[in-house]
Amino acid sequence: MEQKQEEILMSVVEYKNEGRIAHIIINRPEAMNALNSEVFRGLWHAFENFRDDDELWVAILTGAGERAFCAGADIKGLVSGFSPEGDDVPVRPDNIWKPFIAAINGYCLGGGCELALMCDIRIASENAQFGQPEVNIGFMPAMGGTVRIPRFLPRAIAAEMLLTGKRINAQDALRIGLVSHVVPNDKLLETAKTIANTIITRGPLGVRAVKESMVRGYDMTLDEGLELEKALSARLRVTEDFVEGAKAFSEKRPPHYQGK
Repeated sequence: MEQKQEEILMSVVEYKNEGRIAHIIINRPEAMNALNSEVFRGLWHAFENFRDDDELWVAILTGAGERAFCAGADIKGLVSGFSPEGDDVPVRPDNIWKPFIAAINGYCLGGGCELALMCDIRIASENAQFGQPEVNIGFMPAMGGTVRIPRFLPRAIAAEMLLTGKRINAQDALRIGLVSHVVPNDKLLETAKTIANTIITRGPLGVRAVKESMVRGYDMTLDEGLELEKALSARLRVTEDFVEGAKAFSEKRPPHYQGK
């Protein structure tokens, strides 16, 4: 029974490794990669696998097909009482210190937009559309949209996006800073992999400490954030990777990091 459940989860969320990179793909293209219970459980399972695998240093999250990254939660499921996060707090990209890159193709709406917001770097294809349309059906974002969007975007822009439920296109998303790149559809994964491959040449412990400092420090006072940064940097000074990085710099050669 457990093996069958595993097969179901992996059929709706594809998880595969490419060197140091994990690829997590929402695989319901016939349903615009909409979120249902199986997809959520598959995602949390994939996130946990990535978090716990010391050989993997960066994850790319995307949707199967060309029409949608994720068009949001299954509406029928919401009406019947489906809860996106269930009874337990799920593993999320923004509470894993390894970096996540969202490669956003097509519709990125509702819960899909909220998933993308959990990622550290967001890249959009030219046909991408973003929005939190929950108010259109008398509902509201339930996976952090009302919390993250006002933190990532100017308040007036965030309020209009959330209160009207309107969509924005890829170029507008780039203009307001919701994404860092807009690329042709056929270059989306290539661009995501280029960034991922750059990150994996950096010291993985340093990368994770930077993410932890950014995420945790966001809600701290300046002095608290500086203390956190000081503590994290002190921890890095005694790692083998820091010794190797400094030695490689002095010897003018590429470093060989081990994540230790």
